[in-house]
Amino acid sequence: MDQNQRFLRVSDIPAKEIVKGFFGRMIHAESVTIAHFFIEKGSVLPEHHHIHEQVTNVLEGELELTVGGETHVCKAGEVVVIPSNVPHSGRALTDCRVLDVFQPVREDYR
Repeated sequence: MDQNQRFLRVSDIPAKEIVKGFFGRMIHAESVTIAHFFIEKGSVLPEHHHIHEQVTNVLEGELELTVGGETHVCKAGEVVVIPSNVPHSGRALTDCRVLDVFQPVREDYR
């Protein structure tokens, strides 16, 4: 993807498998990364934490998320705010589509 491109089609961005079953298409702006994820049913995101603030928007499906020890089944239309360095994990109860926003940029997702 051209760094100077302003108008993008998500389907034109190559998907990267970040964790088994988590396929992301990343958009990097100056201070944020936006990740369009397709998550296969049954896929597990192991507990982890990072310096980035994260806002997870569940667009389709059901995603069980544990954030700071609190577990919730998130459904389409729900949003989860994950502060910097807070441990979190997840499990796709169904196939899911999720839009994640990270600040600052996720250099490890480039």
